[in-house]
Amino acid sequence: MTDQENQKHREELDDRVKEILRQMSTEEKIRLCSGKDFWHTADFPQYGIPSVMITDGPTGLRKQRADADMLGIHEAVPTTCFPTAVTTGQSWDPELLRRIGGAIGEEAKEEQVAAVLGPGVNIKRNPLCGRNFEYFSEDPLIAGRMGTAWVQGLEETGIGTSLKHFAANSQEYRRFSSDSQMDERTLRELYLAAFEMVVKEAAPATVMCAYPRLNGLYCSDNGKLLTDILRREWGFQGMVVTDWGALNDRVEAFEAGCDLSMPGGSGYGEKEAKKAIQNGTLKETDIDACAGRILQFVLKEQDVLRKAQGFRYDREQHRRIARQAAVEGAVLLKNEDAVLPLREGERVLLVGAMASKMRYQGAGSSHIQPKQLVQAADVMKDCRYIPCCGEDGSVTEKSLQELHREAAGADKVVIFAGLPDSCESEGFDRETLALPEGQNRMIRTAAAVNPNTVVVLMGGGVMLLPWLEQVKGVLYLGLAGQEGGQAVADLLTGRENPSGKLTETWPLREDDVPSYGYYAGRLTDAEYREGIYVGYRYYDKAGMEVQFPFGYGLSYTRFAYDNLMVDGNEVHLRVRNAGTVKGAEVVQLYLGMPQDGVHRPLQELRAFQRVTLMPGESAEVSFTLTDRMFAVWQDGWKVPAGTYEVRVGASSRDIRLRETIQREGARVEEPEALRGSWYEHPSGRPGREDWLALMRGESTGATGHGAEEPFTLNNTMVELQDYSFLARFMVFMIRRRLAKSLGLSLQEAEQNPEFRMSFACSADCSLRGMVIDACGKFPIGFAQAMVKQANRRKKHCAER
Repeated sequence: MTDQENQKHREELDDRVKEILRQMSTEEKIRLCSGKDFWHTADFPQYGIPSVMITDGPTGLRKQRADADMLGIHEAVPTTCFPTAVTTGQSWDPELLRRIGGAIGEEAKEEQVAAVLGPGVNIKRNPLCGRNFEYFSEDPLIAGRMGTAWVQGLEETGIGTSLKHFAANSQEYRRFSSDSQMDERTLRELYLAAFEMVVKEAAPATVMCAYPRLNGLYCSDNGKLLTDILRREWGFQGMVVTDWGALNDRVEAFEAGCDLSMPGGSGYGEKEAKKAIQNGTLKETDIDACAGRILQFVLKEQDVLRKAQGFRYDREQHRRIARQAAVEGAVLLKNEDAVLPLREGERVLLVGAMASKMRYQGAGSSHIQPKQLVQAADVMKDCRYIPCCGEDGSVTEKSLQELHREAAGADKVVIFAGLPDSCESEGFDRETLALPEGQNRMIRTAAAVNPNTVVVLMGGGVMLLPWLEQVKGVLYLGLAGQEGGQAVADLLTGRENPSGKLTETWPLREDDVPSYGYYAGRLTDAEYREGIYVGYRYYDKAGMEVQFPFGYGLSYTRFAYDNLMVDGNEVHLRVRNAGTVKGAEVVQLYLGMPQDGVHRPLQELRAFQRVTLMPGESAEVSFTLTDRMFAVWQDGWKVPAGTYEVRVGASSRDIRLRETIQREGARVEEPEALRGSWYEHPSGRPGREDWLALMRGESTGATGHGAEEPFTLNNTMVELQDYSFLARFMVFMIRRRLAKSLGLSLQEAEQNPEFRMSFACSADCSLRGMVIDACGKFPIGFAQAMVKQANRRKKHCAER
């Protein structure tokens, strides 16, 4: 379509929306703002309003076959399983993300799905977050650029996306009700920055509001977040949809600009909204605005899907994209004595159950039923293979003795290890950064008798590697999708050259992480005490050694940097492949920040570019500096005047070229309350007093329910079960039903990630979330009776 035709189409759609709203009753408009069932929007045939389907992503299309429920136990339609964000982010290749988005959009068109829920651009605040595999980075620039490309690629197909989880949702513990408490500067510079980039550059069809509170106010009810920032500041024109069951108060959500509550069928809050209109506490114009945005989305997608009927995507092309993503996102962490690539004719022993049962995706709502699945042991048929250790770390003395014998007779040993599903998932956070001890024993056993031992790691994030000095090679795949087996075979044998770079720092110890000791599970609410000092921003300024730095990754070739020139806002340099094989390098530009005003990290990533070069080939790389790259948030964006350093390198701690520059701007002083505080010289963990000074008036009161407070619908059945036999009975029934659906005993189910995630999203979900997610099968009256019973018992116990 031409621009003129697009404008005409938009005007016609606007007129149609206005006419439909004019005909609908208040009650019907309120009902339109809730879904029809778990995955579909509400339809009103009398007004020409269809029902359209929204499904999970972003690793691929997850369209459930049967009518879904809040436990999410139904089988999904087979689709292409792409690598998760932990792997695709490590490619540092926005064009690749654009192709992945486009492929998922094509699969959605074939399945007649109107929108795919993704991407997730939340910040990896702490490596223990159980959902880090679904997020791109600890740095908002990478999250923003990768998320932008994914949205652009998918929406070019006409299908919508849902940018999530907006905002400050960086833990799974109590995600339905916890309060993310942080200062405005931290919120703007870290936790909103990626969302801002995607909204401004890619204009996603929808944004998904998150479960938690933000400084005391639920995201669904937060007008500052959904209207003032998202719409007025950033210019977002699409629809805001809740995360499933995230609606808190329907009246407040209408006022805040939260449009669509999902899933539907419960009628949650609809009577209260109608009553508020009648008594004048809610304006009908607020409902019209929300309903209008839903109609814009639904009618547009109806037109796209009608034209797409009969569409079929290229299965082989999508498989190739998935394989390319797995290759580009793999990070070579160690390659002593060039132990990799494997050479033809070598006797290679493959070890570990994960070689034949690879961990290729995360657990939870993004779980895909893959079209096909390639295992490394099946591809590398010339290698001898022994399982030795189960993926869960189960190992026997007999299997270790076999490994000892076989490894001693091999030229090289390649061990497949990593995090099992039971360690990380949506719904719960990791308990430790350690691998299962059986896997550590397996690796040590092989390394003790074979000096040429290589470890292939799978998992959604940071792992502690106590045997790192004992092995010669480590290749980290992340979660590589359905084609991970072929990809790792190509990488190990040198048919492909590893080129991924880490997008989060790997610390030496768990207690090196600045939020250690008060992250998820340690406090009722999420206190973001470390402020802007997340990941490399903290480790660099604190001068701490790390296991692997941010931006790190090796290659089978070498790259040389030279000829740095800074001309005004233009930065130019040259990169040359100084090795003997083709390879790709990620050129990273950091700005070294002045330290004489408001507290700042020593350096921050401000641009990057991936370049692929043949041996001996050079490329000119250019970047443009913008005011925002130099800016800090202090009651608005301000550029502090001062001396900066342009730093270009291969990682945050491998800077190859530097040049000092002066920048004009404002004098931005450190607030008086923070002078001499932890934030000027971060080391260890900040004290509460320093954090309260940082907050400067933001809400820091505990919003959880203490011993003296009555229970409400924001509590969970797990919290109520000691005081309510109804809650206790429901918890038992949910456990039994979930275990039965998985074909497991209750004892077996406790270690099953699908069980743990489903249980966390039901019995350990807020009661109001249960009411909404049950789509009418869990009446609000029953939930209220449970709360009343628990409060009566709690009061009785307190009086005794």
